[in-house]
Amino acid sequence: MDDALLAKLTGRLGDKATIDKICAAFGLVYSEFLPDVIKSETDVDVAVAYLGCDSGYKNDLIADLGDNITLVDATLRNWSQNITLSCGNGFIITLMEHLLGATPETIEPPADRLLSVIERDLAVTVFDKIANVLRSAVNAPGGFEPTLEPPHAGEERPKPTDDKADEFAATINMSITLAGITSDFALVVPQAALLKTTVAAPKAKNQSAKSAEWTDQLSEQVRRSNVTLDAKIRLQDLTLRTISKLAAGDVIPFHDIGDVRVDVSANSKELYVCEFGRSGENYTVRVKDTISSDDELIRHLMN
Repeated sequence: MDDALLAKLTGRLGDKATIDKICAAFGLVYSEFLPDVIKSETDVDVAVAYLGCDSGYKNDLIADLGDNITLVDATLRNWSQNITLSCGNGFIITLMEHLLGATPETIEPPADRLLSVIERDLAVTVFDKIANVLRSAVNAPGGFEPTLEPPHAGEERPKPTDDKADEFAATINMSITLAGITSDFALVVPQAALLKTTVAAPKAKNQSAKSAEWTDQLSEQVRRSNVTLDAKIRLQDLTLRTISKLAAGDVIPFHDIGDVRVDVSANSKELYVCEFGRSGENYTVRVKDTISSDDELIRHLMN
């Protein structure tokens, strides 16, 4: 029997009008509710719009999401075990800049790139908000929380194996705009779950204008992240003839006399002016001055 016909007979594939209607209902919930969730917890204004839906095999739909995205696989007990969430990296990068103090007029459209380690920490929280709006909209029996896998870049996603059966799904396409910069996000959901769902708008909760807890959580994530530091010491000028003849064991003097200046940087951003020294058997650098304030240093590391 034809796979599509069998899927229709067993409730795993719906007709276009039915799927369009269900996806549009999800789009309405997200456009009305997700901005309130983000605003209440970050004091950041975003606009969400529904862009329509696509139908097909789930693996094909994920492949069609494009580049410069981050994906999360999720499950919601008593509803679906095979949900995939997608968000454009541009939104995560822009949100990080905003939360670290950048003003809208200074935020430029981000370059197409992978998320940094710290930005992936923020992505975890963003996907959590997206998943919880889904949970509220479908009201799955038991009231279970969504379970999310760690975020991964779209190009890092393993290719599906031929021996694993695919299923019919739908992509709920949406856009999210922050500081004039628009990115896409999407939910790829099996049609078997959509067809048994009556979408309901979540009930509003009493939330403060800004959640200090969420902001503190982000701040702590940023400060706990590991950053590789580089130390640069200026050496004495040598002629090309001398450099070409250097061999193992030769010594090149430092340029400075007395305290040796060391420039410490991370991610190609200068952070500290230090002096070179020694502590016991270890060589060290001692911080003498900072290039900028704490907040500016953290913002430097995000770029």
